[in-house]
Amino acid sequence: MAFFRNTTVNLLNLHYGIHALALSGGGAFFAAFLLKAGVPAHGVLTAMAAILIGRFLIRPAILPLGRRFGLKPLVIVGTIITAMQYPLLAEVHGVGWPLFALCAFSSVGDTFYWTAYHAYFASLGDAEHRGHQISAREAASALVGIAAPLLTGWALVTLGPRFAFGATCLVLILSAAPLLWTPNVAIADEAPNALRAAIPGVLLFAADGWTAMGYVFVWQIALFSALKESFTAFGGAMAFAAIVGVTSGLVLGRFIDAGHGRRAVWLACGVMAATILARTGAYLHPATAILANAAGAVVVGLYTPTMMTAVYNLSKRSPCVLRFHIAAEGGWDAGGASACLLAAGLIWAGAPLSAAIAVSLLGTVAAFVLLRRAYGA
Repeated sequence: MAFFRNTTVNLLNLHYGIHALALSGGGAFFAAFLLKAGVPAHGVLTAMAAILIGRFLIRPAILPLGRRFGLKPLVIVGTIITAMQYPLLAEVHGVGWPLFALCAFSSVGDTFYWTAYHAYFASLGDAEHRGHQISAREAASALVGIAAPLLTGWALVTLGPRFAFGATCLVLILSAAPLLWTPNVAIADEAPNALRAAIPGVLLFAADGWTAMGYVFVWQIALFSALKESFTAFGGAMAFAAIVGVTSGLVLGRFIDAGHGRRAVWLACGVMAATILARTGAYLHPATAILANAAGAVVVGLYTPTMMTAVYNLSKRSPCVLRFHIAAEGGWDAGGASACLLAAGLIWAGAPLSAAIAVSLLGTVAAFVLLRRAYGA
């Protein structure tokens, strides 16, 4: 397996696996906990939109820091700041100052981490093995995602949110350890035409952000409601989905690297659309909700390698990977925030959750068109 010979990517995937252990634990309960803490569904989505808008506004500040320090320190600092949002999450009780502080802190941490991480992975990965490397990363994430939600659900019920989210914070901080052995990546002071080169990435991520609104954010609310707001049942549903998703993406990564990217787009976006449609009604019954949630693990294994192989290779060919991802992540924030506000408005006006989930189909259609164009190029 030649794609495992890149030691740096192996360390990055180890970091991401530990990081995913935290996100599939405490991170998976983010929206569910806000709902349980007394924030109404439309308020949870508005809070998500506020986080994304904050990220959009903060993101340009990453460039001067990247030019001065390089990408590696930004990924490490972003990991630590992201970890600190979880103790704040434990203090939320309805709409109030703790929720506002959480939104602000989440905006800063997510902006630092995801912008720098995507640019870092794009720089250090291999274009010819990109699909394999991303698939291996996602499979590792799914593997650790089996135990994490079960443990977090148990901890929330028996030990309380401060312990559960404190553990999430600690694991996130520990995930920075493998990065101590990876090289830094310098960022040039000038990069002509960098923003123009980033336009395809901006459009792809805007479509992806719009899709994630209903497929992830609204769905978590719907699933938690279907399971009678039980943290243990919610954790069990997430663990079951992780079992389904462990191997689903490995085959597609090899398929993409063999030159079949455009065919992979049909499969990935087709399965995504089918899952979104299934979820519009599945949340009405606990059993079907659990099955629809498990189908989402297959989507991640198919869709994420297809999307991120295109984005990472576009960014590595661009004049500057960091400038590319600053712009592209801004597209994700704009797409996700717009869709969240639309969904919040629909729910506030009395529309069912199914309507808010179905809105994500617009993003999937746009992603299909853009990905076909990217792989054709």
